[in-house]
This record gives sequence, structure tokens and C-alpha cells, in this order.
Amino acid sequence: MKNRTRLLTTMAVFVAIGTLGSQLLWFPAGVAKAYPVQHAVNVLSAITLGPVPAVAIAFTIGLLRNLLGLGTLLAFPGGMIGALFAGYLYKWTKRNGAAASGEMIGSGLIGALFSVPFANLLMGSSAGAFAFLPSFLVSSISGSLLGWLLVSRLSHLKQTTPLNYQ
Repeated sequence: MKNRTRLLTTMAVFVAIGTLGSQLLWFPAGVAKAYPVQHAVNVLSAITLGPVPAVAIAFTIGLLRNLLGLGTLLAFPGGMIGALFAGYLYKWTKRNGAAASGEMIGSGLIGALFSVPFANLLMGSSAGAFAFLPSFLVSSISGSLLGWLLVSRLSHLKQTTPLNYQ
């Protein structure tokens, strides 16, 4: 029970950081806005909590941003696919760089490609893959590098405070 409470509390902190941080640090990038904090949170949560909690955190951040009118529906495919790839690549390799790479590939490439039919069906946008790829790549690369930098700077805390709930 104590471990589950700790997991849910850590997830809630990541959701709060991702939701608030996305509004404090963003920049225009092509047809979409770049939210590097979302991608940094994906890398951090994938490393500390694993793939399933990371996807749940990405979904919750996207949902909150949409409910608050601060984001678009594109937050779902970009954030969730990136978190999944980051989590599984870290789980398989135990390397922080693999989590950052998984976020870049999952959000920047696969999430952008998935956003084309997603935007067409749910948002009425007929933009093609080349419209989404640059903005998704800029956002995911900058956020993944930010997350990787934070993990490398905070890695000494991992020995004193075990956060790995896998």
C-alpha cells in the first residue's frame, strides 16, 4: 500500500510539473507549438517509473491541458507514444540516452505520423505528414535533451531515494 501511494504521488507531481511547465516554457514551431517540458517529463517518468505510468502521466497531462483550453488534441498521440517508447527503450537497455532517444523517435517521428489521420478525423485538418514532422521533431528533441540533462544532473539522488516502481 505504501509503495502504491508513493507511486501515485510521484505520478501526480509529474502531472503537475508537465501541466504547469508546458504553459511556462513553449515556443512556436511550424504548424504546432513546441512544449519541451512535456517531453522532458516523459523522459523523467519513463526512467523513474517505467512505461505504463509514463503513458498514464502523458495522457493525464494532455487531458488537463485540453480541459483547461491550453492545448490541442495533438498532445495525445505525441505525448503518449513518446512516453511509451522512452519507457520501453529504457527498460530494455537501462540507459538514460535510450529513454531520450525513444522519446525523440516516439513523439518526433511516430507521433507526428500518427497525428496526420488523428488531426484529419478529429480536428478536420488536412495537413500532411510534412506539416507535423518539423514541429514534432523540434519539440521532442529539445524536451528529450532537457529531460536527459535533468536525469544526468539528478542521478545521484537515485541512490538515496529509490523511485523505481517497476
